[in-house]
Amino acid sequence: MRYIPRVSSHSDDWSTRHSVLTTAQRTAALVNTLAGESPDPTEVADVLRAYGETDPIDLTTRDVAGMRAAAALLRQVFAAEHADGAAAILNRLLQEHTGPLRLTSHGGSAPWHPHLDGDDNAPWDEWLLASSCMALAVLVWDRQRPPGRICASPSCQNVFIAQGSGPERRYCSRRCATRERVAAHRRSHAAEQQSDIK
Repeated sequence: MRYIPRVSSHSDDWSTRHSVLTTAQRTAALVNTLAGESPDPTEVADVLRAYGETDPIDLTTRDVAGMRAAAALLRQVFAAEHADGAAAILNRLLQEHTGPLRLTSHGGSAPWHPHLDGDDNAPWDEWLLASSCMALAVLVWDRQRPPGRICASPSCQNVFIAQGSGPERRYCSRRCATRERVAAHRRSHAAEQQSDIK
């Protein structure tokens, strides 16, 4: 069963740690961490802590396996090319894997906030899928475009949340963008040299 975190009495701090954007970023971080063949429960717990969950976080290999299956479903949202595709995937996930929208304060230990999982002690995989679907759906609603992407670097495949109103990002990090720019430059330079030889 999922541990319900103790939150500080500062509601502003809680709201920041559990905002839609932070929840979506946590989703991307977990999808990436859970993408491997057998993710380490300690690494998954570290990601949860980094995004506001508090100890104790006692994840079993079974918990992580369930979360890995949820992450694979969520990756489909990041693969959507357009808002229509992202919305269709989210609608299917919401229909098949979440409960009705409800408000909870975890027995008074947190500010009131929405949940789509079955109850306050839902298993980790159910919690991950429900909270992620809600955050990603709000981003689609707010921006009218997919909430994120899969990195365009063939050697990466990490997912990321696309933020801001500027040009749409293609890469998850500057490192990947730079690596691909350098590779494209080398290919272009090699092609020029080949054409000079002919």
